[in-house]
Amino acid sequence: MPCSDPTYGSWSQDRNAYCRRLNPQPPPGDPRWEGHYPDGAVYECILGPAYQGSLRSGTVWAPTAPPGALPAMTPEEAARIVVERMDLRAADIGIVPEDTPGRIGLVGLPVWMWTTPGPSTFGPQTLTGTAGGITITATARVERIVWSMGDGTSVTCTTPGTPYQESYGDRMSPDCGHRYSRTSVGKPDNA
Repeated sequence: MPCSDPTYGSWSQDRNAYCRRLNPQPPPGDPRWEGHYPDGAVYECILGPAYQGSLRSGTVWAPTAPPGALPAMTPEEAARIVVERMDLRAADIGIVPEDTPGRIGLVGLPVWMWTTPGPSTFGPQTLTGTAGGITITATARVERIVWSMGDGTSVTCTTPGTPYQESYGDRMSPDCGHRYSRTSVGKPDNA
């Protein structure tokens, strides 16, 4: 048997079949992983016509690639798995005036926006992990937060922002703020 076939993959003596790594790999809960996700990979193994007289195929999980086959996963796939293992959550945001019933802002007065930074919400968070035989170190950190202000503008902040305190009065935020220049009165739903 040839060691590899461009259509069927690499010959596996143990399986008496050509095996090729499925691309894309099945999702994490797929039974073809046989409970091993994310280690190893799922392969399609094909008994070629020269071996059995007709094509037959099936899938199998294997901890390592058959000789000559592609690695269990690409570095990008391994990195995605490591990032999925990180404890990342949406940012806890603060805004003044508060977006609660009875609280309103006035045209021309500043709006302050911020987030409470932490490793899970703003970073940095670093994790080293191994997936598919590849060791990856991933670091997650916020580069920017884009606030959609509802008046057609957006504000991009590259810092967590500064929490508002009453002593700031009507000063503009030093690093993450907005000032509305027109009222919403007369707009549908005062939006």
